[in-house]
Amino acid sequence: MDRSAVPSDTLLQRLRDAVGAGHVLTGDKATRRYRKGYRFGEGPVLAVVVPGTLLEMWKALQAIVEAGRIVIMQAANTGLTGGSTPDGDDYDREVVMLSTRRLAGVQLIHDGRQVVCLPGATLDRLEQELRPLGREPHSVIGSSCIGASVLGGICNNSGGALVRRGPAYTQLALYARLDDDGVLRLVNHLGIELGQEPEQILARLQAGDYAEADIHDDPQLAASDPYYGQHVREVDAPTPARYNADPVRLYEAAGSAGRLAVFAVRLDTFPREDAAVFYIGSNAPDDLTEIRRYMLTAFDELPISGEYIHRDAYDIGEKYGKDTFLLIDRLGTDKVPAAFALKSRIDGFFERLGLRGVTDRTMQALMALLPSHLPVRMRQFRQRYEHHLLLKVSAAMAPLTEVFLKQHFAASTTGGWFKCDADEGRKAFLHRFAVAGAAVRYREVHRREVEDIVALDVALRRNDRDWVETLPPDIDDTLVAKLYYGHFFCHVFHQDYIVRKGLNPLAIEHAMWALLDKRGAEYPAEHNVGHLYPAKPALEQFYRQLDPTNSFNPGIGQTPKGRGWNDCCGGH
Repeated sequence: MDRSAVPSDTLLQRLRDAVGAGHVLTGDKATRRYRKGYRFGEGPVLAVVVPGTLLEMWKALQAIVEAGRIVIMQAANTGLTGGSTPDGDDYDREVVMLSTRRLAGVQLIHDGRQVVCLPGATLDRLEQELRPLGREPHSVIGSSCIGASVLGGICNNSGGALVRRGPAYTQLALYARLDDDGVLRLVNHLGIELGQEPEQILARLQAGDYAEADIHDDPQLAASDPYYGQHVREVDAPTPARYNADPVRLYEAAGSAGRLAVFAVRLDTFPREDAAVFYIGSNAPDDLTEIRRYMLTAFDELPISGEYIHRDAYDIGEKYGKDTFLLIDRLGTDKVPAAFALKSRIDGFFERLGLRGVTDRTMQALMALLPSHLPVRMRQFRQRYEHHLLLKVSAAMAPLTEVFLKQHFAASTTGGWFKCDADEGRKAFLHRFAVAGAAVRYREVHRREVEDIVALDVALRRNDRDWVETLPPDIDDTLVAKLYYGHFFCHVFHQDYIVRKGLNPLAIEHAMWALLDKRGAEYPAEHNVGHLYPAKPALEQFYRQLDPTNSFNPGIGQTPKGRGWNDCCGGH
């Protein structure tokens, strides 16, 4: 029997029985915030299912796969490459999205040294849970501010800004996979005894119904990347420190990109440290290169983070990321997801009236009436220097860092530095976050001049001293603006190119890929392939191994969309 012959109405009723009618969304209006990506990607869906328990999630998955439909898992919908939304309408089966946003549990184990996170747990919530214990999660900047999920980071090997920790990674997870015999199986590799049957396992996990004696610690299995701290120090290595398709970091849920339905992950947490922030500016890229190489090799302790911002990105971030900055600065990160959801609803209303970008243009006009929000010394450095480095180190490392910077810049005519006070340090890193979303606002406000954004995240070779990109004139002339920013000590850069109206962003992006290939770079570095990048052979093979029937997030990495990994409908 062809499972896809199951009528859509029959499947919808089964889904309503599983999770409640109010949590099965249909129609363009109700599903818009789920099926349209934050920056890229959208497509039609039969329904969006929003379960409230792990058992409901399991029952919904059973219904979808038994009806022969496609499953696209989505946590927070904060991805930048369309990896958790449909990609057009050329699938050979109907798509059902399964949102985990109601499954937001965080369970502390081993006195908070580890956590078990359910699928909808956000980085921000995890950070709040750990703060009273003096600990913090893998990632504490960037995506945490827009409500990104913990599991999304694991499933996409997300990088984060912290030099010591590398990509989000674990070998301990609970997940469902659809095997080539068409049977959905629940696999418990959490290292926690929860029973044998799926219903028992999921109910006990949801309730936190397990004791310390049920938790097993296998020294052969990691709950974070144990080697990255040494890996990043190898500054003369001719390969990147980290990137999404690195086979070393593909393991079951880690890097699975929606090819499994992940119910929970078990992760290490880390001691929270008192820190000092140094703001560095220079007009000579070699200044920053030498700082990176020296601090990674000569210091006993690694920096906490080292974030780069080019002056052009600084400027666009200051103007077009101002409302994001002020929202977080005044109200905190926990209010941001609700603000984004409200923005999506308002935009959806006006788009149905044929008006696009109303909230962006309105907010931009209001922000123009307000004075500058950035500290005076940052603005002074912006005037003097093209390249900016935000360096955060532990309090114990601060005196040695200060001595080094004094010596490094003693006779310099090209650069300078200052030690931030608490307010300056916080605002410097918040500005770095605001830069990351500024290109999207610029595009919406300047639709008449801008065709679209080409957004690349690039991992350069660890020994690459020529990290400042110089584009050939035929590419440079196609761009309105370029934003360069990133995780400097890891040599991972975000490069947002704003393309002139009437030109072909895809052709420009492919030309840029060729330039990066010549430099020995890897891409994407941390946003994963989504539907923007082709999966390299090792990554595609990993996807095929996890999902032999091609029923979970098909087409990801520009792979075939058809059942059984067949091409369909003129797809990729």
